[in-house]
Amino acid sequence: MDSLKGQLLISSAGLHDPNFRHTVTLVGEHNHDGALGVVLNRPLGLTVEEGVPELASLVGGDEILFQGGPVQPTSPVLVAEFTHPELADLPVFGKVGFLIGDVSPEVRPGIVRARLFAGYSGWGPGQLEAEMEEGSWILDPAREEDVFTEAPDLLWSRVLRRKGPEFERMSRVPFDPRMN
Repeated sequence: MDSLKGQLLISSAGLHDPNFRHTVTLVGEHNHDGALGVVLNRPLGLTVEEGVPELASLVGGDEILFQGGPVQPTSPVLVAEFTHPELADLPVFGKVGFLIGDVSPEVRPGIVRARLFAGYSGWGPGQLEAEMEEGSWILDPAREEDVFTEAPDLLWSRVLRRKGPEFERMSRVPFDPRMN
């Protein structure tokens, strides 16, 4: 399978894992060792200032902190748009990339906007490929407006709808199917 780096993993309506139900995940890396990414549409209901105050100057203290995934939920992951993509520690697509570890003072002026995630999503070797074979995920190329959406609660259905009429019905499946 080709690398899925820079793709969105859109959970299918049949994926009931509570960590990924109705999620849109940006794949930041995918190779023979596995894959990693961040869930883009799980706001935690607290600000960056409340959750990770030491990074508030990079993101904005009033910005919402997001749950990036179930792996290392106490470790912050910063996804940013840069003036120059080579400033990213892990370039993902276009001018969007991940910053890993301490952010050097030289990089800070090159950050156009950033979003902070608590933890990340990870897959071991072959795991994501197996989930793709099972039909758990739908792919779509990532866009900057997906990563930095102002309406994360609508992202899953919006990305499915833009894929075309064959996904329109799926985009209306409620989070809890018993509510249908």
